[in-house]
Amino acid sequence: MRATVIHGPFDVRLESVPDPTIVLPTDAVVRVVASCVCGSDLWAYRGIRPTAQPHRIGHEFVGVVEEVGSEVRTLRPGQFVIAPFSICDNTCPHCRNGVQTSCTQLAWWGEPDHDGVPSDAGQGERVRVPLADGTLVATPEHPGEALLPSVLALTDVMGTGHHAARSAGVGPGSTVAVIGDGAVGLCAVLAARRLGAERIIAMSRHASRQDLAVRFGATDVVAERGAEGVAHVRDLLGGLGVDAALECVGTKESMQQALDSARPGGMVGFVGVPAGGPELPVQQMFSSNVGVRGGVASVRSYIPELLEDVWSGAIEPGLVFDLVLPLDQVAEAYAAMDERRAIKSMLRPATA
Repeated sequence: MRATVIHGPFDVRLESVPDPTIVLPTDAVVRVVASCVCGSDLWAYRGIRPTAQPHRIGHEFVGVVEEVGSEVRTLRPGQFVIAPFSICDNTCPHCRNGVQTSCTQLAWWGEPDHDGVPSDAGQGERVRVPLADGTLVATPEHPGEALLPSVLALTDVMGTGHHAARSAGVGPGSTVAVIGDGAVGLCAVLAARRLGAERIIAMSRHASRQDLAVRFGATDVVAERGAEGVAHVRDLLGGLGVDAALECVGTKESMQQALDSARPGGMVGFVGVPAGGPELPVQQMFSSNVGVRGGVASVRSYIPELLEDVWSGAIEPGLVFDLVLPLDQVAEAYAAMDERRAIKSMLRPATA
């Protein structure tokens, strides 16, 4: 089969790799129907995270179960499934507490699983899925082409945006500022609206992303950044900060903007994958009583509730996919996101 391999900065290639097989009795083999490029993939693509040696990449995919191991109980061949961005058993104490990203058998796509067996990554034609019963979520039926993008968004960005909003305590009547207009930030806008926020300020300088933020529920758009952006947010709220600032970028500057945008006693929900060493200004937090909560999203715990709203059409997070390419154009999918010509790129294997 073919799968994406990253060799170094700005060098991703589609290469022939061994077909996946059932190795452990808890495995499944899934034929990928759609996968995508994540903003966090760009850290390796840009060389911010060094690539020591060529390796498989991609952690968001949906597809059809082709084969299951002898100990898989909840899945059967032919089912359509959603794969969250991490592998878990969904039964350990951390999983039962809703933090599957701290599972005692945690593993990541493209890396050795808990048993040391190499796992496949998502940007390919097929994937061996370890701990299939715990990791995969079956959909009610196969989604149609119109629904497919929103189902794919549940593998990461919708759940991650939701985690930012939940971490910051967004609820009915909340005022919210979303820092970051990538797919996660836009999904955070959608999540805040879904949770009942009254005022949602999207911070974006790009017209197409501003338009989508408004469609997702933003009541205001602020184009400025830094101190000017914070001042604009406060002007919109009569000099006050927001109840909840959702940090969806992962840089020192974005975290500071989130902290400065929050009212005294407000909350920052952060989900941006850290890059550039953001550090918390504890003295500022102490003086203002602004709290910070968040981290890597336990998407697996959110999929069931969000899937209901996707399936009913109540939310349409798949609108973040503004570029759809065949898998053999994966290099262009990365370049388009890196150059901000696309919000998020979807990949369709020829076998889909």
